[in-house]
Amino acid sequence: FVPGCKPDEAMRAGRLAKADLVTEMVGEFPELQGAMGRRYARAHGENAAVALAIADHYSPAGPADSCPDAPVSAAVALADKLDTLAGFFAIGETPTGSRDPYALRRAALGVIRLILENGLRLPLEEAFRTALNGYPESIRNSGGRDDGRSAQTELRAFFADRLKVHLRDQGIRHDHIAAVLNGEDDLVRLLLRVHALSSFLDTDEGGDLLSAYRRANSIVTMEEKKDGASYDGDVDRDRLPLEEERFLEAALDGAAAAAKSAIADEDYVEAMKSMAALRGPVDRFFDRVTVNADDADLRANRLRLLSRFRSTLGGVADFSLIEA
Repeated sequence: FVPGCKPDEAMRAGRLAKADLVTEMVGEFPELQGAMGRRYARAHGENAAVALAIADHYSPAGPADSCPDAPVSAAVALADKLDTLAGFFAIGETPTGSRDPYALRRAALGVIRLILENGLRLPLEEAFRTALNGYPESIRNSGGRDDGRSAQTELRAFFADRLKVHLRDQGIRHDHIAAVLNGEDDLVRLLLRVHALSSFLDTDEGGDLLSAYRRANSIVTMEEKKDGASYDGDVDRDRLPLEEERFLEAALDGAAAAAKSAIADEDYVEAMKSMAALRGPVDRFFDRVTVNADDADLRANRLRLLSRFRSTLGGVADFSLIEA
């Protein structure tokens, strides 16, 4: 997951990373941990990449600290922080309120920064699973949980919170993050998606489409609750008597296909543009179509059409989580 990193060098650096902690020099001057490890490593013939990774693996130690960008250094720094987080979450030692004695929030921020600043395509779910599996099952089950939540579930939620804080500090709205966060564990891809969403919602088309989504969602949700039924089923194309209905149905076909292709190419700006094409068709639908028609079958089909509009937008972001 770290381009240019040689696995044997990363393994060697990981094995030696904490060795300097037992020396008298670091015992007397703890601030030299890592720095002395690099000197010792070079003195004993380790190569430059391994020695640098030993020095760098504690970084970033805080918001003002720089991130390692050398491949072996980035890999070992990531592994060290993920291992720390996995170990503490496995035994149920998690931050509560302002209490964070083991600096786990800082470790999570370090992982986030290492991934984003190095552009690493690291699936976090797999990374969490691998880190937790490094501990025996007896330890992974020792956290005293009685709510059915696993250490991995808690770690996922913790990272989601830390990510929102980190991106919010960069001026990105928390609800925009939430709208693209569900099921997305590639942070580089998530950032592309949230920037595309924020830019889209800043346009007239984006704002109008959000309003249309809210109207459609409100109608469908209200009628589903009243009827005790779901309208997520397929639209009956033979029961679209009005041109505006057929026009919206065709536009949904085109938008869904275009968005799927754009998302596969990780072109999230283009995916948002495909949603913008729905603005005219949905406006015409609302202007000229009575959703709650007297004919029960016609009403149900129109509700399914609005439900499909809602789910088509859901293919690029969860618009229900976007605040006013």
